Amino acid sequence: MPTPDLGSPKYIVGFTVVLCGVCAIFVSSAAVGLKDRQDLNKVVDRQSKVLAVAGLTKTGEKLASNAVLERFEENVVARVVDLETGDYVDDVDAATFDQRAAAKDPERSKPAPDNAARVQRVPNRGLVYQVLEGGEVKTTVVPISGYGLWSTMYGFLALDRDGRTVEGITFYEHGETPGLGGEIENPRWQSLWKGREVYDDAGAVALEVIKGAAKPASEAPHQVDGISGATITSRGVTATIQFWLGPDGYGPYLAKGSKS
Repeated sequence: MPTPDLGSPKYIVGFTVVLCGVCAIFVSSAAVGLKDRQDLNKVVDRQSKVLAVAGLTKTGEKLASNAVLERFEENVVARVVDLETGDYVDDVDAATFDQRAAAKDPERSKPAPDNAARVQRVPNRGLVYQVLEGGEVKTTVVPISGYGLWSTMYGFLALDRDGRTVEGITFYEHGETPGLGGEIENPRWQSLWKGREVYDDAGAVALEVIKGAAKPASEAPHQVDGISGATITSRGVTATIQFWLGPDGYGPYLAKGSKS
């Protein structure tokens, strides 16, 4: 049997094709084999963020995946609502509903009106997370998203049982500048939101991030400290809150009262 010419173009091309084929099979197999694990990790990550913003975990507390799932199951109920009517939807499994995917699907979303948060499409249905106490809703958590300086910022906002008072806020995915706009992840800044009021007496969204320092919630219930050196990101957070808590987001749902 003749010895192959390892330097010939034919051999190099053939070897490359075989190597690429083997690698493709390996990568595909790994992706398929790890899909269930990846899906579980996404669920755990989302649930851990909901637990944190609802005050069900302490600052800096790290829970194992099984502990996150257990604590979420014990304390939180996920529901799907019709964003236009504010009514609950029972024909969709909240555990598997992907709101971001729905927003990209023309059959499950609609174009958003012009808005400062630069939200392009609004899903017909949205997720809400309810923390129950004695069979009553104690805290309601809603997902929020809007554009900052460089990126879309994804987070959660937690509201007290009245649907007006902020219990907590968190941003878990963004591309804002570290040390500036990236401070939206800073627990100190996030702690300033607790006790602030979303709506004014007329029912309009009044909560905003101002430039500079805000007064205490008792004196300035609708204002939160701005982030130094991150004016555009701060404006983006304001726009995000005003969109998703307004009539085109969760406003109709919250106006009805977030009953279990």
